[in-house]
Amino acid sequence: QVQLVESGGGLVQPGGSLRLSCVVSGFNLGDHTIGWLRQAPGTKREVISCYSKNVNLTYYRDSVKGRFTISVDYAKNAAYLQMNNLTPDDTATYYCGIALRRRLIVVDELYEYKGQGTQVTVSS
Repeated sequence: QVQLVESGGGLVQPGGSLRLSCVVSGFNLGDHTIGWLRQAPGTKREVISCYSKNVNLTYYRDSVKGRFTISVDYAKNAAYLQMNNLTPDDTATYYCGIALRRRLIVVDELYEYKGQGTQVTVSS
């Protein structure tokens, strides 16, 4: 059974940082695409970053570019999202996902596996 478990969310003040973790079990990341998605209340879930080892390319949504960094530890079968200079607009539930297609995937529906999410709230 494939499981993705996110952690590291919480309440942070504007300008603060958080590091999200995603531990994967039951599936070897190999060269599949791993991504981070988020969903704010009343909005559609969106892909904010992903990495394809197969083509060695990284994607960042414009709204997080320069502030967020995705990384993957294949030895631990885990992925991370370092989030800096957070703003209230970053408040959302954050999910990690795995796409079997070995290229950059920027569409939520193409991630075959997703975790349960971790809540990030940015507020003073």
